[in-house]
Amino acid sequence: MAVMGDLALMGTKIKLIGKLEKRVFGVPLSSSPRFSFSQTRNLVVSKSRTAVRAVLQVEKIQNSGELKEGSLGFDVVSERELKENGFLGLRKTKLVCTIGPACSSLDELEKLAIAGMNVARLNMCHNSREWHQDVIWKIKKLNQEKGYCVSVMIDTEGNQIQVDHGSSSSVKAEEDSIWYFTTEKFEGSRPFTIQANYEGFSEGVNSGDEIVIDGGMATFEVIEKVGNGLRCKCTDPGLLLPRAKLSFWRDGKLLGRDYDLPTLSTKDWSDIVFGISEDIDFIAVSFVKDAEAITHLRDYLTTTSSKAIKVLAKIECLESLRRLEEIVEASDGIMIARGDLGVEIPLEQIPSVQKDITYVCRQLNKPVIVASQLLESMVEYPTPTRAEVADVSEAVRQYADALMLSGESAIGPYGMKALSVLRTTSTRMEQSCREENRQTLLHQRKLGASLPDQIAEQICNCAVEMADNLGVDAIFVYTRHGKMASLLSRNRPNPPIFAFTNDNSTQMALNLQWGVTPLLADLSDDMEGNIKKTVELIKAKGMVKKDEAILVVSDIIPISTAQTIFQSIQVMTIT
Repeated sequence: MAVMGDLALMGTKIKLIGKLEKRVFGVPLSSSPRFSFSQTRNLVVSKSRTAVRAVLQVEKIQNSGELKEGSLGFDVVSERELKENGFLGLRKTKLVCTIGPACSSLDELEKLAIAGMNVARLNMCHNSREWHQDVIWKIKKLNQEKGYCVSVMIDTEGNQIQVDHGSSSSVKAEEDSIWYFTTEKFEGSRPFTIQANYEGFSEGVNSGDEIVIDGGMATFEVIEKVGNGLRCKCTDPGLLLPRAKLSFWRDGKLLGRDYDLPTLSTKDWSDIVFGISEDIDFIAVSFVKDAEAITHLRDYLTTTSSKAIKVLAKIECLESLRRLEEIVEASDGIMIARGDLGVEIPLEQIPSVQKDITYVCRQLNKPVIVASQLLESMVEYPTPTRAEVADVSEAVRQYADALMLSGESAIGPYGMKALSVLRTTSTRMEQSCREENRQTLLHQRKLGASLPDQIAEQICNCAVEMADNLGVDAIFVYTRHGKMASLLSRNRPNPPIFAFTNDNSTQMALNLQWGVTPLLADLSDDMEGNIKKTVELIKAKGMVKKDEAILVVSDIIPISTAQTIFQSIQVMTIT
């Protein structure tokens, strides 16, 4: 092996090497090293005998044909797209579809999977427990029998103040009509009467205050308080939907309300227990006010679930914006629920708030979903407005990890077309960003608290910079828990990331990470063997071409103490 001093050579192999002496990532845990870089690019670890060296070697990968066909967990959609479009033609933005009556059959679910659905979302506000169970079973059937890789997310109903007019369809509120908002319980509907689901909903409300329904679908002015109820006049006519949300405004400003409701209701906990029993992959928690509820749920899942279910916090109320960073840090990911958020903040603030949340999530290495009303017109019409397409493009340009369809797929007749719009628009905008060379490295805050975590973080940062500078075709990462795959994704590299893991929970969780194609593989402690086997198999399947370059990163730590632990960055050329 020839040791050289220039890291920017094609075909180089870079290893961070250290002997095994109670080490993680090749670094002793007992010492408190300090790092310094010399001009020869050797990484010196002070107060220890271990030096982490940059070792360069030209590496050629040839196919020996030792692996059997089908021993690598490539999902059928990614395999097809890779064969048709090549590495750089793979879509990086993930797509989430809300499942509802319009798309709950096995055939419709498979069509969505073929069209690019990465995560299926089930809104626990709607439909029966049996209906949800049937959908989950169908998705798992498609994954197991047809070779798809679609994760399952349940979305809790949450504790929220809702109003209902008692009808199963929308009701028109005419201008100057008088309506009575009450907490009285009654069956069915009453003329010009709206029922609130919380006894104290009118506390602190004065005459002259405004009630805004669903972010502006209709507006009422409070005329007077009548007991616990409110007598109001409609000032902005519009449609009142079943289970509508309301907000109170005074002198043009949102009237802050603290109803002292727990984030997770009794029904939510029941739905969570159901989700655990059905082996779901994600839980999205509605109306999160602080980090405490997220932490409590994650602790509960640790003790009750056999798999690593990821917890996403939905940002959709004023309290969550005030405590945004602590909520992002406590969660496994974020959903920006722009519809409900737009009820509580002025509409003109939504774009900047979305951008800020997306940036914070990327800084803290948490996946973020942009949701609500992306293609709202497609609930009724077969084509979106041009403004909606521009909205989707901007979310992709901000490097959101995922985009989500709600009513467009759940109840609309054009769900497949809506998903196609998301797929083609995101693919085109990703290409545009590459052409503009917008994938500049983020000025990231350091996340790692321990030395091993800091090493992994720096390796991933350097790996992406190297991959972009060298123009490699793909990044391969070998990971048990997905940590390094997510750190690579955080840097938004030009080439796609293929994450090989032997853990099904990790595979399903990585379905939400930007630019990551998760693959189930039988990994061993022999990293050189892992790399050789997987590259050979992908080549045998016809998914790589001669002279394509692949950058390889690993966080596999051998269980056997007899082996050398190392993290590596390797650049390989297919022959």
